Amino acid sequence: MPCLFLFFIGSLAAAAAPAVSLDSLRPAHPRLLALDSDIARARSLIRSDPRARAAFALLEAQAAAILSEPPVEYRLIGPRLLDKSRTALTRIYTLAFLYRLNKEPKYLDRALAELRAAASFKDWNPSHFLDTAEMTHAFAIGYDWLHPALSDQQRAWIRQAIVEKGLDQAMPIYEAQRWWVRVTHNWNQVCNGGIALGALAIAESEPAKARRILNYAVDSIPLAMNSYAPDGGWNEGPGYWDYATRYNVYFLAGLETALGTDFGLSKIQGFDRAGHFRVDFSSPSGRVFNYADSRDALNPSECALWLARRFRQPVYAWQQLDLIERRQRVHALDLVWWPSSVQAPAAARWPLDSVYYGVQTAFLRSSWTDPAALWAAIKGGDNKANHSHLDLGAFVLDALGERWFLDFGVDDYNLPAYFGDKRWSYYRLRTESHNTILIDGENQDPKAAARLLDFTSTPQEAKVSFDLAPAYPGRLSKHVRTMRLVNRRAVRLLDEIEAPAPVEILWGAVTPAEVRIEKDSALLSIGPKRLRARFLQAPVGARWEIVSTGRPAGGTYRTR
Repeated sequence: MPCLFLFFIGSLAAAAAPAVSLDSLRPAHPRLLALDSDIARARSLIRSDPRARAAFALLEAQAAAILSEPPVEYRLIGPRLLDKSRTALTRIYTLAFLYRLNKEPKYLDRALAELRAAASFKDWNPSHFLDTAEMTHAFAIGYDWLHPALSDQQRAWIRQAIVEKGLDQAMPIYEAQRWWVRVTHNWNQVCNGGIALGALAIAESEPAKARRILNYAVDSIPLAMNSYAPDGGWNEGPGYWDYATRYNVYFLAGLETALGTDFGLSKIQGFDRAGHFRVDFSSPSGRVFNYADSRDALNPSECALWLARRFRQPVYAWQQLDLIERRQRVHALDLVWWPSSVQAPAAARWPLDSVYYGVQTAFLRSSWTDPAALWAAIKGGDNKANHSHLDLGAFVLDALGERWFLDFGVDDYNLPAYFGDKRWSYYRLRTESHNTILIDGENQDPKAAARLLDFTSTPQEAKVSFDLAPAYPGRLSKHVRTMRLVNRRAVRLLDEIEAPAPVEILWGAVTPAEVRIEKDSALLSIGPKRLRARFLQAPVGARWEIVSTGRPAGGTYRTR
């Protein structure tokens, strides 16, 4: 069912990385992420902890589904092999963990079939290097976790695949210091993380190559980790928070278990707060503020349990265990990193409202305990950020367990030039599809950034303001957008706009609700639930209108 567009019209830098030595390399396998002592702990938890036992049952069910499917095949989707790399990775984690736990041959045999299938691929698609990094990760786990059960011949062909299809593809990129080695977003963490795990897995067999790669990776990854500073936010949106942070954790955890140290990387400013950001960007209705190329579903992310343990934040673990139960999805590493304690945000006395100055984003709520609580999120940010949309000033709003004003989020990556010169022509990425101001029907400046001006929070209300004028150069001389949570019962948006010449102003908000216009207000309905939107002050002649956002006849994507 199409949504409706509701509007009215009026006139730090990190220190130099230390040299990586293999002197402290754990000589035996397994050495990556889950040591034998971790498996023993997981086995004990499954016996003693009902929640862990339920999670284990989910993992067994996932494994049963894998056993009924054929091994992964080489097939590109658009320019990517990524779907197949991720399928192999998930399967190998699940099967190898269960084999280590109970030594059932069916899991070993099926994991080897998966590895044999992917080892036979002509390549792991290094032109889209995320695919190569994730498949290298999969083979690193298979090689390391199953190592004691493998024959010398099996170890040899798995190791050969890691080196030739993974490490040898990364080495020229490291040596030239180009591409993902120098970026500050998720590609850095994913590529460094996957390749480093491959290097750690086979380090005793290829010590010189492994040492070089690990030194390059430890030197590179702070560029991306600095993006968490100062307070844990992530400007690529919640979906890429998950992708980037998971691989960051895989990398740090792999270094620790294999070498006994993460070389101080986990102390980079803001990383300890990354889990806070995840809890805050999640609404009481189980959705996220899905700005940038993100979907709005909130799914489990095993890295949250590692973050909870490392930074002694049981709230991160509380959220993850709740999500496992709600989504009925679990990862093998959830049972490896299973927490010893959890704590809800209210019990931990977390504030109701929060701002993240690094990404210029704020989250306001009426309660941590009420599933029908009022929750609003709003952003300034930077239109130049990786995966960004032209959405400075955009917001979403949840209440009564529903999302009333939404963000469409990600579109189809395989659209022509989605990451190229057509990006700002696609409706979902343009300013007009976001809950912000459109001036003269034109996009915001793709190079603009909007800063947070003011934030206050009291028991009665919260208020946050942004300077959005840079989004409209030459058209507006002032635009301050202020969101207030009034008495924790209502949301008030104030847009103060000044222009050097007459402009057309469109205030827009996308809603999935049924809408009825009533004079100066709009009544929104989702089933029996109601929300009223009205303007308290507006230019003379301002009016509400409703426009469908559905695709036109023929089902083509809306562009402009």
